Amino acid sequence: MNKTIDRLKLARFGNLEILAKQVVEGFITGLHKSPFHGFSVEFAEHRLYNKGESTRHIDWKLFGRSDKLFTKKYEEETNLRCQIVIDCSSSMYYPKDGDMTKFDYSVYAAASMIELLKRQRDAVGLTLFSNKLELHTQTKSSPAHHRYLYSELEKKMTNYSAENKKGTDAIKAIHDVAELCHQRSLVVIFSDLFDDPARSEEMFQALQHLRHNKHEVIVFHVVDTKIEMNLDLDNRPYTLIDMETGEQIKLQPAELKEQYMASATKYFNEIKMQCTNYRIDFMPADIREGYDQVLLQYLLKRQKLF
Repeated sequence: MNKTIDRLKLARFGNLEILAKQVVEGFITGLHKSPFHGFSVEFAEHRLYNKGESTRHIDWKLFGRSDKLFTKKYEEETNLRCQIVIDCSSSMYYPKDGDMTKFDYSVYAAASMIELLKRQRDAVGLTLFSNKLELHTQTKSSPAHHRYLYSELEKKMTNYSAENKKGTDAIKAIHDVAELCHQRSLVVIFSDLFDDPARSEEMFQALQHLRHNKHEVIVFHVVDTKIEMNLDLDNRPYTLIDMETGEQIKLQPAELKEQYMASATKYFNEIKMQCTNYRIDFMPADIREGYDQVLLQYLLKRQKLF
């Protein structure tokens, strides 16, 4: 597990906003050393003048310095509305005794994304769900709103109780978000997608509801790949416990590892394929990795939208 994640373990005892700023600063520094050198993560106030446009918004001072024609961009041209949606059902608090749960990872990634959105003067809202919507805010860009979002995320991290088991109804939550976001938005979903496989078609219909309402969508499949996808456990008997229902099963991993991996891979490949069909970005987000994968995917998506 990398140093970024080790440091962010302190968020339960510190300030999530400060830690998010550290992640973003490190990410931007990394961008400048990568093939993405020059990738703009700051607010763009100008765009190149297109021949035939009105000249009333040309920045003549900039023309004098650069000998190129640029027009000033106004807020309605530059601002993005982003709704961050986080699954906080009990399965997201796996591994219970680990350094980094799936919910922790989602919160840190979301906090870092809020910091990027703030730097680009974009509006951001937050939705938390389990078997019901637990929080839904409007998208805003004020400092007070950002502080409120960080506060709610910190509160959710510290108030979790393993005894209070909560199931998942991502389908209803996604339908609700589609209706509650009245303006075209980028909807970013963090979930382990451990819903009932028999309802997969309903899940796709919910995601399609977002697209039908003109929202752009990124789904981050938050997962511990080593265990949840590859069943990479020692060859000894285990008792596995469903964190949402408490149901237990005893097994010897070696006896069913191959079959399990095939089934898990097939299920999530189907989700990925359906997302592709609906023009939804789908990306695994391994909790044993850093947050650059999440932030870069967001920036690439934002660049496509403007």
